[in-house]
Amino acid sequence: MILGCKSCDKKFVVPDNAIPASGRMVQCSSCGNKWKQFPITDEKKAKKTPTELKPTPIKIVSSIKTKKRKVRKKTGPNLYSPEYLAKKHGININEKTVVRKSEANKKKEISFGFYNFLFTSIIVIIFVLKSLHFSQAQIILLIPESSIYLDYLFESIKNIKEIILNFFVSY
Repeated sequence: MILGCKSCDKKFVVPDNAIPASGRMVQCSSCGNKWKQFPITDEKKAKKTPTELKPTPIKIVSSIKTKKRKVRKKTGPNLYSPEYLAKKHGININEKTVVRKSEANKKKEISFGFYNFLFTSIIVIIFVLKSLHFSQAQIILLIPESSIYLDYLFESIKNIKEIILNFFVSY
């Protein structure tokens, strides 16, 4: 049997037993147009000759509705069950406050941090240098060779101070 799409005029070859007497929904594989096709009688077949037409595939749409598949439940433990959380992560849901052991230990631990370390180091360095400056005379009396090194140290500190001040003043 040869069917023709009314939308795009494409012709299709379909077996005669594919279309029942009650008709069937078919779809054009070229344009997607759907229509209900009834079997072609002998009078209509005589008008159309199969040698002129080129056979192309056609989709036959079933009018029977398919059943929906049931979704299978996953096997295994429920990830949010109290038993699983207690076993895997050590979390007890029944308690009023849920606190992990590691979080409790972190609260007791005091973090020093980078900026606290930097600030403390600068204060300690300034304290040591000022102590050296005020006790310079006593140190030179006890260790006379240290005078060259102390003079060089304080001269370098003055140079660094001037460089920093010139940097901020120039901009």
